[in-house]
Order: sequence, then C-alpha cells, then structure tokens
Amino acid sequence: MATILAINISEKKGTPKTSIPVGTLIADFGFEGDAHAGKWHRQVSLLARESIEKAAGMRTDGLCHGVFAENLTTEGIELHTLPVGTRLAVGDEAVLEITQIGKECHAECAISRLVGQCVMPREGVFARVVKGGSVKPGDRIEVLPA
Repeated sequence: MATILAINISEKKGTPKTSIPVGTLIADFGFEGDAHAGKWHRQVSLLARESIEKAAGMRTDGLCHGVFAENLTTEGIELHTLPVGTRLAVGDEAVLEITQIGKECHAECAISRLVGQCVMPREGVFARVVKGGSVKPGDRIEVLPA
C-alpha cells in the first residue's frame, strides 16, 4: 500500500521544505502556504522515499523529509514510472493529476549545495490539484483507473 510519509512546504522556491502535521490542498492551486502553489502545471511535487534512498552515496547527514523540496514524501509507489495524466487519490478527498516527470534543476540550487546533487530532475513528479482536501502523514495514495 502506498502512503504519505510527510507533507512539506516552504515560503521560498529552491529551498528545502519544512514538514507540517497536516496540509491543505487547494483545487487548481497547490498546498496552502507553499511557495510553489499557483495557477500552473507544477502545483505539487512528489518524491518517493525509495528515490531518496538512492541518494545513499551522497552526503546524507541531516537528510530529512522535504530536503529535495518535495511537497509529498511517499512510500510504496514508484512515482516516476507513472505516465503523465495519471490521477492519484490522496487521503480521503484530494485528487492529483501527474503533469510532469522530472525537471531541469537550476545550477547551484540550495538543495544541490546541501546534499551534493538532486534526484528531482530524474525521479521527482509534479502534479496539479484536481480536487482539494486535507492530507496528513499515514494517508493512503491510490492510482485511480484511467
């Protein structure tokens, strides 16, 4: 079963995010209080714990949820293998639609300086919020039928 390990937000783009106990997803916007929220295709970022573990050869002291600037740290789902357009039920109400796999990482971002390199360009997933709702660690993530 796929679950949310952490909900993470930040006030500024390009910086590690801070974990929060409960997050509010707003339809066609993103997480309330997050710098990446807005009317665009990368409203929410997701990164699997399994992808983070691939960073084991990098400097990992202080490696915590949100260090790669992901909004949702997940477990039990290979996010980067899902096709664009896949919809995910998150928690009891929210629905996300994958809009992008990976991204171009700008040179010398705070994350690269902290960790050594970023896995988001290869395995980070971005989504738009189709339906909002409250989410928290431990909530399930389910791939919805096409």
